[in-house]
Amino acid sequence: MELQVEVPQRDGDGYLLDMNEWTPEIGRAMADADGYELTDQKWDHILKAREYFEEFGSVPPIRKFAKYIGEEQNAVFKLWMTGPMKPITKYGGLPKPTGCV
Repeated sequence: MELQVEVPQRDGDGYLLDMNEWTPEIGRAMADADGYELTDQKWDHILKAREYFEEFGSVPPIRKFAKYIGEEQNAVFKLWMTGPMKPITKYGGLPKPTGCV
């Protein structure tokens, strides 16, 4: 039986109100609650975005992020089928990306 993870308070867009409450389990529970499937590759992107954030103190724009992870921007868009930085930052417990489409 899977343990139910209590998802902390989120804002209207589904982002954590306190990013310090994030854990990988909470990230996955948030995606489950939203009916969003996180593949291993998507999870890898989330962890890489957290790495980037810790290193640079900001959420990268998609162009920079694709370069950072060594993938084509189109491939990242195709995988997420949406503006990828939104779900990546949301389920990664990071701040909302600025200038995100």
